Amino acid sequence: MARFRRRTCIILLLFILFICSIMMALKTLRPDRAGFGDPFGLGLLPELQQRTVLLDNKQNSPHRIQGDTVTRVSNLHNIAVNAMKASMPPVNKLEEELSSPNYNFHIFYYSWFGNPQFDGKYIHWNHPLLPHWDPKIANNYPKGRHNPPEDIGANFYPELGSYSSKDPSVIEAHMKQMRSASTGVIVLSWYPPGMADENGEPTDDLVPVILDYAHKYNLKVTFHIEPYKDRDDRSMYHNVKYIIDKYGGHPAFYRHKTSTGRFLPMFYVYDSYVTIPEIWANLLTVSGSQTIRNTPYDALFIALLVEERHKHDIHRSGFDGMYTYFATNGFSYGSSHHNWASLKAFCDSNNLMFIPSVGPGYIDTSIRPWNNHNTRNRVNGKYYETAFSAALLVRPEIISITSFNEWHEGTQIEKAVPKRTGQVVYLDYKPHKPNVYLELTQKWSEKYRKEQEQWLM
Repeated sequence: MARFRRRTCIILLLFILFICSIMMALKTLRPDRAGFGDPFGLGLLPELQQRTVLLDNKQNSPHRIQGDTVTRVSNLHNIAVNAMKASMPPVNKLEEELSSPNYNFHIFYYSWFGNPQFDGKYIHWNHPLLPHWDPKIANNYPKGRHNPPEDIGANFYPELGSYSSKDPSVIEAHMKQMRSASTGVIVLSWYPPGMADENGEPTDDLVPVILDYAHKYNLKVTFHIEPYKDRDDRSMYHNVKYIIDKYGGHPAFYRHKTSTGRFLPMFYVYDSYVTIPEIWANLLTVSGSQTIRNTPYDALFIALLVEERHKHDIHRSGFDGMYTYFATNGFSYGSSHHNWASLKAFCDSNNLMFIPSVGPGYIDTSIRPWNNHNTRNRVNGKYYETAFSAALLVRPEIISITSFNEWHEGTQIEKAVPKRTGQVVYLDYKPHKPNVYLELTQKWSEKYRKEQEQWLM
């Protein structure tokens, strides 16, 4: 009997020890700071907030949740948003986290896009399909316009959707992307006030906003003068004067330090070859009848070189340098990588700047369906890196990038996402992430910086 009682006591003692062990284990799993009834999972809210925002941002998502469930989700979302806001770093912190800008990396930027929310209609996303100049060929291809937001005039689809260039959040997102890519100078497509390309609307009123956001991200802005109607020596003088008078005092306005130590504005002149050298010489040579040289509006003027003969015209015209723009290796003399060494040598011997233009690829069949032969496949970034490698070989003072967001011609490095509609399957950057071309640009910007230090030694 005594033996039975001893065994019972031992079993009871072991049971009590077991219960105590479980209670201690549970106590260690529960955070010390949590009082009774505290929401134990609240520390995970920042991650939850990201998922909630991602779901909220999906376009046209159906509202399936009703009644009390909506209220609970809304309350949770508000808590999460407040938590995220509290943890958002200040602008100075963001500045520290971004790559430093490289002011010798210039990137072409377009502010001509519009949508109904900001512009009352779609602009440029609804680009028409351009007919071939030969009617016999044109008859073999579709006609009409694109129908956004699902059907846009591009072969890739932007992560930001069919955005408006007037949307401040879009402008800021663009500046952040360009800064993350370690570019330094935005080459802004520009038409005089009240003028635009045939598919767009005037955009000069956006310049102050673009300058402000560029300054926030320590970027600079220069101008890509488009071939507006009746562009000649006189109109160019007045338009350069307008730009410098109106925007030249802004801290984001770009000035390039010359070999003589002067800081001068820089203007890229698109399709400069359509104007004869004698007209340009009136503006760009010291003895010209409309000379801008040695005036308060003197600047560096960079001409577009397409054909080999253009280099002589550019020199005679009084330009300060040349760029190649097109991201299609082999399409033109200027855009062919193997010609860059001889062009650089010509420029060096004539005191001109040579600015090669690199791009990630080219495809414009969404607006020129007959132009498939000029497509340049991105090859998962290899095409872009090959262009950078060719540019670095000639040791240029500046490299230009075509482009940040020329979506119609598929030269953009802006973030793009996979998208499929009933009619269209868009190209994308897979297997890489949407920011792959920003990362590649940043990689080559750093490589350029290091190599340039060696050149100058």
